Amino acid sequence: AITLGIPEHQVRVVAPAVGGGFGSKLNVYAEELLCVALARKHGAPVRWVEERTENTQATIHGRGQIQHIELAADANGKLTAIRVRLIGDMGAYLQLVTPGVPILGAFLYAGVYDLPQAYDFACTSVFTNMTPTDAYRGAGRPEATYAIEVAMDALARKMKIDPFELRKRNYIKKEQFFDANGVQVGYTAFHGLNYDSGDHLTAAQKAAKIADYDGVRKQQAKQNVAGATKRIGIGMTSYFEMCGLAPSRVLASLNYGAGGWESATVRVLPTSKVQVVTGTSPHGQGHETSWAMIAAEKLGVAPEDVDVLHSDTAVAPLGLDTYGSRSLAVGGVAIAGACDKVIDKARSIAAHQLECAAEDLEFTKGVFSVKGSPDKAVPLAAIAFAAFTAHNLPDGVEPNLEAQYTHDPKNFSWPFGTHMCVVEVDTETGKVDVLKYVAVDDCGNQINPLIVEGQVHGGVVQGLAQALYEEAVYDSDGNLKTSNLAEYLVPAACDVPPITTDFTVTPSTTNQLGVKGIGEAGTIGAAPTVMNAVIDALSGLGITHLDMPASPNNVWNAINKARGGKQ
Repeated sequence: AITLGIPEHQVRVVAPAVGGGFGSKLNVYAEELLCVALARKHGAPVRWVEERTENTQATIHGRGQIQHIELAADANGKLTAIRVRLIGDMGAYLQLVTPGVPILGAFLYAGVYDLPQAYDFACTSVFTNMTPTDAYRGAGRPEATYAIEVAMDALARKMKIDPFELRKRNYIKKEQFFDANGVQVGYTAFHGLNYDSGDHLTAAQKAAKIADYDGVRKQQAKQNVAGATKRIGIGMTSYFEMCGLAPSRVLASLNYGAGGWESATVRVLPTSKVQVVTGTSPHGQGHETSWAMIAAEKLGVAPEDVDVLHSDTAVAPLGLDTYGSRSLAVGGVAIAGACDKVIDKARSIAAHQLECAAEDLEFTKGVFSVKGSPDKAVPLAAIAFAAFTAHNLPDGVEPNLEAQYTHDPKNFSWPFGTHMCVVEVDTETGKVDVLKYVAVDDCGNQINPLIVEGQVHGGVVQGLAQALYEEAVYDSDGNLKTSNLAEYLVPAACDVPPITTDFTVTPSTTNQLGVKGIGEAGTIGAAPTVMNAVIDALSGLGITHLDMPASPNNVWNAINKARGGKQ
């Protein structure tokens, strides 16, 4: 509307089913605006179909940082200070949140560790002649987690401490989230943000048990001997992530150009069916299923009786985007809040019909009943019809049974977890095989465990791809050489290793559902986990650092260099 000079209320957007976005579709691209302008000029539909190379060159790229991190620790390995210096590649011009990516990551370079007030962070972002970078699944959190977790392994090697043991000495402890009276108040970190909940040691111990951490270490001692051509390594990552992107006041302090709230409308029709109208717009996360389950659980109806309306600006309320693992923790909670308001209105109508006080009613499985007199009851379906006919409503109560609710969280939500993986490296070819991958995540309460597991699996594969395959390569003139799927490698189904998922449940205190977010956890944990495992496998050869991707060529060159050969 702004670019084309059209009043916003005259623009209708209907989003079709979208099979994934991961950040790139947050942006509005010039080609899309040109389609609208040409359609208006010629009075005919205009469609833009990109070739793969055009898409790869024009849509945003991710990550694009050079990171330097220094850790200081005492003789026991307890962290005392962290210094971070970043160079951020913004590309040729700014996109939606290009400078915001390193800003978001800046809060997380201490990871899940109990760090005193000794943190120094600086970022220099530069324009280049390359494709612009912007938010890509995780947006600053994978970058920060990668730096601190790879650095923790490096510190462990330097101090000759097992990497898991070093982490255990530094985790924020479970009891630090509670005050002296046992009230959960969260952990206020050095930067002033409050982590609402966490139990890092439990998640890490569960991951270690599933991965057989001690057993792999014993196998490693037997297998990684002098002259061995197949060396194994085990890597781990413990992460915190900042989700439920809100509160609006905090976003304002970060110069964010929008709020962080979401709204929803819930209406119970006279037929007893339920409509949920949401401002969130899904692209593969399963919103329709989860939102229906939230409303069904709240209202005591079957999920199949809930219709979720979304992705049409003529119907849906304003929304603040689906990104940053925020939809459930903000938009889903808005639906729960709207359901509560519907129940409150229905309660007043039920009390009027049953001739009792509203506070004497309990609502269970879609039925209002008088406490102590279960035979005096009325179902929500009957209340919905009564609200529609409006023949017998309390004074001051409007017809129809619907409510709108806007949720602006008081705090971020803070998912966490520990990932581990075992790799085998062929020192003659540089090939890395991931033998097993374990992800133990904590996203608070789960609405649909199957969707949660699917999100973790997809995220892990994306993180594995970053660690082992994917790389945007430019020539000296700034031309993108990896602009199609022949040169830009992504894993196929046959490349996906066995992935074992498990969970701990530490409900969030920032919302009534106790949910946190899960869409980016796999990507955040996977890349440093894999790279730590590869370096662990090669550490006996004197290799202490390796940049992503750990492709056969890069790994073989590192091995050859460590042996004194030419690359």
